[in-house]
Amino acid sequence: MARKTNQSSGAAEDKISSNKLWMKCPQCDQILLLRDFENNFFVCPKCSYYARVNPRQRISITVDENSFEPIEADINSVDFLKFPGYSEKLKKQTEDSVVIGKAKIKDYPIVIAVMDFGFMGGSMGSVVGEKIVRAVETALSEKIPLLIVSASGGARMQEGIVSLMQMAKTSAALAKLSDARIAYISLLTNPTTGGVAASFAMLGDINIAETGALVGFAGPRVIEQTIRQQLPDGFQRPEFLRNHGAVDLIVERKNMKDTIANLLRFFCD
Repeated sequence: MARKTNQSSGAAEDKISSNKLWMKCPQCDQILLLRDFENNFFVCPKCSYYARVNPRQRISITVDENSFEPIEADINSVDFLKFPGYSEKLKKQTEDSVVIGKAKIKDYPIVIAVMDFGFMGGSMGSVVGEKIVRAVETALSEKIPLLIVSASGGARMQEGIVSLMQMAKTSAALAKLSDARIAYISLLTNPTTGGVAASFAMLGDINIAETGALVGFAGPRVIEQTIRQQLPDGFQRPEFLRNHGAVDLIVERKNMKDTIANLLRFFCD
């Protein structure tokens, strides 16, 4: 049974009980028409519970209809460390924690990369790093802005030091984008943590936090156990981060497309 919180923060919380017509909100237990839930951007209209969305859903609510064109990246992760159970997990997934492509938002062209928390917690391994870099290179070659939607638990432990190398690799690619004066918008969703938060997720020209997102390097429980102190209220949540200069905007999901379009207008016009 899903743990009752204001915002989804664990895999169990996103198991929405539903059939083709109805669903039960994991937070307030309200019975909702699945169509109404989807039309409300996957947010419960009663308690404002934000469900995690997969890349397909995120793209559908963010970019113009039928404008998404995937960037082909025929690469797959390899279990080079022979980590127990890793090969079996890789066989179950066709996309490795991130989907990249070109699209338009209110007719503004953009390169978009969307992470998938549903596969291994959106962890960043060699393929994720490579695909992020390919998205950056596409933005560079076509001179159009880049949007990365982060949702990740951090670097992928099953790939060891190679996963940590992606932090430097993606950051170096984004430095080239900055030198070319091409805009990079980073959208931080729930959760954005670990090596992803410590690299490309926090390097946007504009960092946007989706309402209720958890953003930070280590989780709050780990930090409390390490420093043996109670953390401030709202620690690692959007309002706290904005007040301390880590994010620029906090945006509700229903307003996200319009907000990004306004930013593109500012950067491109």
